[in-house]
Amino acid sequence: ACGKGGQWQLALVLLGQMPDMKLSPNEISYSAAISACEKGDQWPLALSLLVGMSSVHLVPDEISFNAAISACVRGLQWHLALVLLGQIVQLNIQPDEIINDAAISACERSGARWPWSIWQAI
Repeated sequence: ACGKGGQWQLALVLLGQMPDMKLSPNEISYSAAISACEKGDQWPLALSLLVGMSSVHLVPDEISFNAAISACVRGLQWHLALVLLGQIVQLNIQPDEIINDAAISACERSGARWPWSIWQAI
């Protein structure tokens, strides 16, 4: 709900309070918070959450990466989006339509043509 409304501050508070409520954050709760940050134009926070998932023994999934890549694209951070696309490949995550669209956008807007050629080959 916070993600759809772009209420990234509330999403971060809820994520942070989960352990106090004896709830364990999971991939879904992290992805929702990352998505809320994306919609709130908070790409640094979205990336921080994505990276922070490993500290709670969670592995980002395609939804987590979708939201983080979209946050980077939305925040004009094309090269960071391309780095995340590379991580998707390393983790053997099957790209979906959203990731492919983000890859196209990041490659076009960064002016980098070679990453798109590599991405198409995957």
